[in-house]
Amino acid sequence: MPGLGEVLDRAPGQFRFHEVLPTDAGQSTLTLGEGATPMIRATRFGDEVWVKDEAQNPTGSFKARGMAVAIARNVELGATEFCLPSAGNAGGAAAAYGALHQVLVDVAIPENTPRPLIEETRALGATVTLVEGTIADAGRLQAEKAQANGWFSVATLHEPYRVEGKKMMGYEIFWDLRSLPDVILYPTGGGTGLVGMVKAFDEMQGLGWIGSERPRMVAVQVAGCAPIVRAFERGDEFAAPWEDPEETTAYGLRVPSALGDKLMLEGLRRTKGTAVAVTEDDMATATERLATETGIWGSPEGGACVAAFGQLLASDWIKPEDTVVLYNTGAAAKYL
Repeated sequence: MPGLGEVLDRAPGQFRFHEVLPTDAGQSTLTLGEGATPMIRATRFGDEVWVKDEAQNPTGSFKARGMAVAIARNVELGATEFCLPSAGNAGGAAAAYGALHQVLVDVAIPENTPRPLIEETRALGATVTLVEGTIADAGRLQAEKAQANGWFSVATLHEPYRVEGKKMMGYEIFWDLRSLPDVILYPTGGGTGLVGMVKAFDEMQGLGWIGSERPRMVAVQVAGCAPIVRAFERGDEFAAPWEDPEETTAYGLRVPSALGDKLMLEGLRRTKGTAVAVTEDDMATATERLATETGIWGSPEGGACVAAFGQLLASDWIKPEDTVVLYNTGAAAKYL
């Protein structure tokens, strides 16, 4: 296993540290250039506040990270036909990597998803079915189709490799800052990224790069669909499904029931983190702040993290001297 210095001497990108990724092809794995997203200092928010801008991934979102690994590895294992439900960004990413690897991708998307997200998925060659309801309804449809057609599901945490791509966000934070921050705020729908980053920190400790210290992880959700926040506040081990989730501009956060609920809640508690719900109005204001005060025209999910940061700073849970990383997970233009 290479040391930290050897890894950092390599060309930037998600497969820079291919030894901790599962593909047989390693550094030669087909790629669209995902990873190595910029860490932007947000001085208007605080002296040590940073935004990790995942919108600069292929397909304009962090979803490229997980699909880059999941599609590549499952193709190595013999899969040729894939399916998944998506609130939008995951579908586009799966379609892109399906095109890269020349495999079939079938995506079910809630019909109220922004049109650019739907058209992106179609343009990249995937078959798209629009579904009335939420991503949970899309998930039920795709489970039936996978069973009937023998397709391989790359739905969130239904296979082990999307989380391997997402964990690289945790490695990159360490490489970007040359240390771990005090706090990480992450917009949480399916939660693969949160689970993946916690896994990355454990791996880094095993490599001897860090000790037992961990950033305090914060799951950020919207008030109209906040199953993880509710479960965290109640001290529950699992998150009960959220009944009748409200409409939201942050489509990636309208996930009423996440398969990885137990893993997310464990990660939050183990890192002494928390979970925060923000209102639509606060999220809209914060998304505007993200644009006008940092130069990042981000997704509503990114704005949700800015809003949650303000809440936690006001309550003194975050201190002014803390090093804080906020995630912007997608490009604003995809939500128009």
